[in-house]
Amino acid sequence: MAECGRVDSNTSHAMDKSITLPPDEIFRNLENAKRFAIDIGGSLTKLAYYSTVQHKVAKVRSFDHTAKEAAGGKLYEISMQEEVTARLHFIKFENAYIETCLDFIKDHLVNTETKVIKATGGGAHKFKELIERKLGLKVDKEDEMTCLIKGCNFVLKNIPHEAFVYAKHADSEFRFQTTNPDIFPYLLVNIGSGVSIVKVESEDKFERIGGSSIGGGTFWGLGALLTKTKRFDELLQLASKGQHASVDMLVKDIYGGSYGYLGLTGDLIASSFGKSATADKDFSKEDMAKSLLHMISNDIGQLACLYAKLHNLSRVYFGGFFIRGHPVTMHTITYSINFFTKGEVQALFLRHEGYLGTIGAFLKGAEEDNPNQYSWGENYAGSSGLMSVSPDMNPMQRARSGTFDMLEMDRLERQLVNLPLLQDPSSYIPDTVDLTEDALAREYWLYCFEEALDGVVKRAVASQPDMPEAALRAEKFRQKYRHKLQTLRQQPFAYGSLTVRSLLDTREHCLNEFNFPDPYSKIKQRENDIALKYYQKAVKSLDELSWEEKQFALVRGVLAGNVFDWGAKAVSDVLESDPEFGFEEAKRQLEERPWLVDSYDQWLERLKGPPHKCALFFVDNSGVDIILGVMPFVRELLSRGTEVVLASNSGPALNDVTNGELQILTERIAAMDPVIEAGLREDRLLLVQSGSSSPCLDLSRLDKVLAMVVRERQTDLVIIEGMGRAIHTNYYAMLSCESLKMAVIKNSWLADRLGGKLFSVVFKYEVPAGKPNKDCGAFSPS
Repeated sequence: MAECGRVDSNTSHAMDKSITLPPDEIFRNLENAKRFAIDIGGSLTKLAYYSTVQHKVAKVRSFDHTAKEAAGGKLYEISMQEEVTARLHFIKFENAYIETCLDFIKDHLVNTETKVIKATGGGAHKFKELIERKLGLKVDKEDEMTCLIKGCNFVLKNIPHEAFVYAKHADSEFRFQTTNPDIFPYLLVNIGSGVSIVKVESEDKFERIGGSSIGGGTFWGLGALLTKTKRFDELLQLASKGQHASVDMLVKDIYGGSYGYLGLTGDLIASSFGKSATADKDFSKEDMAKSLLHMISNDIGQLACLYAKLHNLSRVYFGGFFIRGHPVTMHTITYSINFFTKGEVQALFLRHEGYLGTIGAFLKGAEEDNPNQYSWGENYAGSSGLMSVSPDMNPMQRARSGTFDMLEMDRLERQLVNLPLLQDPSSYIPDTVDLTEDALAREYWLYCFEEALDGVVKRAVASQPDMPEAALRAEKFRQKYRHKLQTLRQQPFAYGSLTVRSLLDTREHCLNEFNFPDPYSKIKQRENDIALKYYQKAVKSLDELSWEEKQFALVRGVLAGNVFDWGAKAVSDVLESDPEFGFEEAKRQLEERPWLVDSYDQWLERLKGPPHKCALFFVDNSGVDIILGVMPFVRELLSRGTEVVLASNSGPALNDVTNGELQILTERIAAMDPVIEAGLREDRLLLVQSGSSSPCLDLSRLDKVLAMVVRERQTDLVIIEGMGRAIHTNYYAMLSCESLKMAVIKNSWLADRLGGKLFSVVFKYEVPAGKPNKDCGAFSPS
């Protein structure tokens, strides 16, 4: 454990006397830091820095003919290579720690390309001399509001589930919003000492359209006078326990009940602090704090609503010191907005609201790197998640959660955009079940992922037999991921909506963090080599069938191939115990028709009509799935005159086939199959990366090149295969063209919940509403 520094016990409240957190947990990759920015408020410092991260990636390389023979018939080789990527680090800590943290940065800073640190916030001037002396960097002050807006735009564009609605008494207090592809225009209500109301119209166009001197400072100042409580958090703690009706005059206090003619309920506040003028008694600190909180919040809420209506804006985000993730302030603002707009406008809050200023300051200093030309993704392995700072929390727990908070974002290799065929991108939700709102499902899946940990660790070590330290790294991965699962059990909302997809993605991020880029690489290689030997035989047997028999056999082939999924414990147990488990055996495991979800008859009728122009096929697993299941299906589409775009993962996840692997497999199949060969040669079969490195599929974050191909080819059929892509995600996705969702349910619990059994089949053919297809009858989505 490396020591980050010590704090004088006189300046520390209910906090640890020293910071003994390891530097790789707090100031990660500091030795590669290139650029800094800092945002210093009244009590919190937010530090940002850009670093390069060196990590291992698994690369596949095809053997040439002679090398292939020498390698014992293997199709390709896998090598571990070092790759450098960009990462943004954002750290939030209390001002009491600023000097020790600057010392720590100075001691560990090897080199930085710039001699300037961008700074914003009220404390930037106060600590200017200290920063310049400690770090040897010139402090360059940036406008606070400009930084705030830049930061807000950045998180809204790059972090799904960034914005949320707060519902205090609901089963899930945090209800996260889907990412709207067009974030503008919106209203930002920043509640610091006072209130600033800003209309944001584009990346660089915003205007302060109003404000108020009655804000967080007013609440704090008046609260201190009324209660003699000097600390903001303590004042909120008092408010959370108070009863405002003891101090406020309500409508019923004046009229004896509601004022029906004007539609005013009896419990409505008629006059804040109204009773204190007439009642001859002392009022409790708690009740006065609660009354004051309502007064300030109602005033801000009404002001925000008036400006939203005046400028015809429906999205209103709240942030600033007054909010800062406090449930009690979020609740009062939400109540106020709901009341004044009759539910037409929602009060929206941001998961990373505390970082907006420092993100904006960083972006101001990094414009030559064009950070807005890339897409970024939150790295769950290095981010703290949304911490509760409820005043009701145990004081020591609050001190710990409030001491250090981290956000990390990785620069992605490609720009991510919406699939152009989404019917309504603004309402698209990738995930089928939100585990933050389904306690039973949440507990099952958290248990499921914890149970699977041993198997993942075992395969991670086996994937790197020549690296003796792999076992130690695998153990660190186990500890890290288990800690994440424990955090999510306590705080399901930590990274936005908790879903099977986010649990899988968190696991992949943790594996990458400890240099296990592709634990299933050897398994995939072996299964690809075996499946290729049976390809010609499989195609020959299909060609001997009648047309109608063939269509059904092709669909069963895709479904049987999808059984071979190492991500499903019921299957991985079989594959480990019986490596000879084969394609025909998988077909026998499939549920007989009628399937759990069965649109096959409508699909068959559609096939009797004219061919589709272009099919986009999101593929799933390596081995039997892609080679014996998907490729014969693709071959049939090509034979019908349909162009095919195969979209596969850009990076590894479980045993999913990656784009690099698919390129090699397809070339090998083309050497055996003239239909596939002609498709490639005539540019009617394209292999494109999806932009994803997940076993699931988010159609709002796809490679821009793929979106361009989809448009250019006038794609009129989307095929989504696999449990992760078609059931855990996209089961309810509405597309503007025909779609086919195919999967085998390989989880007993999920099958039972859906009313089926293990190896039940989902075959969901959908035609968009309002676009009847002459050849498929009156079928509508089920």
